[in-house]
Amino acid sequence: MVDVRSPKWETASPYGYRILVPVSSEAEAVIVFPLVEALARVRQGQILLMQVVEVPPGKSLSEAAGEAIQARERLETFIRKRYPQGEDLEQGRGRPPIRVLVKVARNIWEGIWEAAVQERVDLLVLHWGSPLLTGTMTDRLQDPRLMEPPCDLILVRTAPTWKDESAWRQVKHILLPVRESPHSIMALRVADALAEVLGAQITVLFVIPPNGAETGQTEAAFRAAFGPVLRELRSVTRTIVVEGEVAETILAETAPYQILVMGSSESSRDWLGMDLRHVAEGTQMTLVITRKMQPRPQARAAELLRPRQHPIAVLVDKWFAENTFHSREFEDLEQLVRLKEKQGVTISLGLPALNEEETIGAVIDTVKTALMDEVPLLDEIVLIDSGSVDYTREIAMDKGIPVYIHQEILPQYGAYHGKGEALWKSLYVLSGDIIVWIDTDIRNIHPRFVYGVVGPLLKYPHIQYVKGFYRRPLKQGERMIAGGGGRVTELTARPLFNLFFPELSGLIQPLSGEYAGRREALERLPFFTGYGVETGLLIDILELYGLHAIAQVDLLERVHRNQPLSALSKMSFAIIQVVIKRLEERHKIHLLEDINKTMNLIRYEPGRYFLEPVEIREYERPPMLTIPEYRAKRGLPPLQPEEREALMARAQVTW
Repeated sequence: MVDVRSPKWETASPYGYRILVPVSSEAEAVIVFPLVEALARVRQGQILLMQVVEVPPGKSLSEAAGEAIQARERLETFIRKRYPQGEDLEQGRGRPPIRVLVKVARNIWEGIWEAAVQERVDLLVLHWGSPLLTGTMTDRLQDPRLMEPPCDLILVRTAPTWKDESAWRQVKHILLPVRESPHSIMALRVADALAEVLGAQITVLFVIPPNGAETGQTEAAFRAAFGPVLRELRSVTRTIVVEGEVAETILAETAPYQILVMGSSESSRDWLGMDLRHVAEGTQMTLVITRKMQPRPQARAAELLRPRQHPIAVLVDKWFAENTFHSREFEDLEQLVRLKEKQGVTISLGLPALNEEETIGAVIDTVKTALMDEVPLLDEIVLIDSGSVDYTREIAMDKGIPVYIHQEILPQYGAYHGKGEALWKSLYVLSGDIIVWIDTDIRNIHPRFVYGVVGPLLKYPHIQYVKGFYRRPLKQGERMIAGGGGRVTELTARPLFNLFFPELSGLIQPLSGEYAGRREALERLPFFTGYGVETGLLIDILELYGLHAIAQVDLLERVHRNQPLSALSKMSFAIIQVVIKRLEERHKIHLLEDINKTMNLIRYEPGRYFLEPVEIREYERPPMLTIPEYRAKRGLPPLQPEEREALMARAQVTW
């Protein structure tokens, strides 16, 4: 006997109850959303509103990046129109938590199933008859994946007369045919959730088939199984028990009702089964069909949940399409603030600087005014100076910005020259849960340089680290050459990534100075002390969290001070050191001697060339989480030896 006595749904997964809703258009989202909202309210769950961008064979998945951005924007627009105040679910009112999800795939089902597995979805809601599914096996409800879904599943077929969500508000009576099965139990709970939100009444129908006595489908069995729970549900106002052919009896009872809710067939080969298929073909009323995920052997469950392995080229193409964002997606600052407050996180902006008196004032004014004074997105802005001899620090202090000299932070551990050292030490003085760094030589500063890299972290919990990219005009004399700049990126960093770390080959500007990350990720990473810091962070984030945790955002255009070739040569030398060091660790080989860390620069004076040896050594700072003073400041207990050993596995202590 199936136990249906508890009116409560099963305990949600440790990830929180998640409802995945793939749609093809705003019109489709509108028509199915009232049902999804009802379920989310009852379960206090999260809605994942999803669209799949289908890429035909012969076309690179990466080419769909623009379509993916547009799809996210359409879904976000739908949410803003539906909830103009942005209110959250509270005491059964307002909006449930909603997250937009866009997948790029070769076919619709590949994208849906991938999302269901990756997001640990509890319930998948599909619109039967949707353009999304037309022409697929699902259109006939015979796709083999429907027989063994990785989560509970609901198919909704709305009546032809239902053009928008107003039709849901007209629902007053729901018919619920039941039989003793997990699918019917789920149908009962779905119907009850709908009735609660819509203010409707449920009639439960139990049909005793002609052979009911032989199969145990009797009125006594029905009363014993369903009686206790039905008496507890206020929305169930009527119960009908009749004898007859199941499909014909159900169809004969449908006239007074606006919605029919039923559990799917028990068949492992036919989702509907003969009776339900007959009912579906015999009426045009709105149908809600439920299928409960069935327990399966542990080995089979692991096989279904195991992510598909793609060649690196496909993996990178897919990442590029799905994890490349545009800064305009995050220009709704009020929404970002609501997300920040809801998540209970703080955001710190660190400004690394060395002799930037020409631009530091405008950078601070622009960001502080837009993101602190007008909208409280940032909780603090801090200047991390590396020993400026101009008025950089004085300008920052005059504008009320805290100033630290990186050589004076944690002095007991010494100090190295270089931007990476300043960023590592800034983790100690910055207080935020999300850390943002932007360069301070930007001449066309705009708030998007900050909110653009913060947005993905607030909207997408799986993302740990975000890099900005942009067009970088190159100034030659008085002329600005569009598309120039980024010479070290194109001639050193990206070729090395393509050769040795191809997972990172989709990053447009891996060396950009505008990026953000979660403290809990950054504090676990070693930091190279010089020009190689960005390269090292990317490689280590990839190794620790995987490519899926990295995102990149189009920040449009960046104008800054271009460096001479000699400086770029030193930068390249440092980056190559970092890549070789990580290759040494990966392959357990030794490639670099100390002598290799001195670079001969070619110098020219009238009448002669000569060599100038310059030591360019990338030291490596250990994860900040291993520093006792940092742990004490953050209220963390001292590290146990085995914990320290694990954190230090990739870092070399340099004091």
